[in-house]
Amino acid sequence: LPSQQKGVGMNEPLVDAEGFPRDDIDLYQVRTARHNIICLQNDHKALMKQVEEALHQLHAREKEKHAKDEAEALAEAMSQNQSLPQAFAKVNAVTPGSPASLSGLQVDDEIVEFGSVNVNNFQNLQNIATVVQHSEGRPLSVTVIRSSKKVHVGLTPKRWAGKGLLG
Repeated sequence: LPSQQKGVGMNEPLVDAEGFPRDDIDLYQVRTARHNIICLQNDHKALMKQVEEALHQLHAREKEKHAKDEAEALAEAMSQNQSLPQAFAKVNAVTPGSPASLSGLQVDDEIVEFGSVNVNNFQNLQNIATVVQHSEGRPLSVTVIRSSKKVHVGLTPKRWAGKGLLG
């Protein structure tokens, strides 16, 4: 306040002990200054309330988004597990340098599809042997599950230095 040097702030009385307006200060100037300060304080309070509400909304949205992202990730993980088809055989050996080795087949791969053979029509390993004999020299589509992921491998059965057409 401009009149602060005279001991007048926001709360000091503007009248003397007898109730008359003080003659040592500019009453109009003090009241105008007090009014302006009060208006500014009210504006500040309103702005701070808006900021607080905006922060609450922001955090609530972030929380919702995080929960939604987690739910989506969980749903995706579940659907990935469900979408992995049923395996009917497991690779327990791959001879180095063989057609199977060259195609990228690995030990512990679980076979889901071997050419036309899948879990629905597989009876025994003779099914695979038949497909292999009929496909000598022609690429076969083989689908395996490796580390919980579906992997497609192109395998061409052919004669090589070792036994059989696959190795």
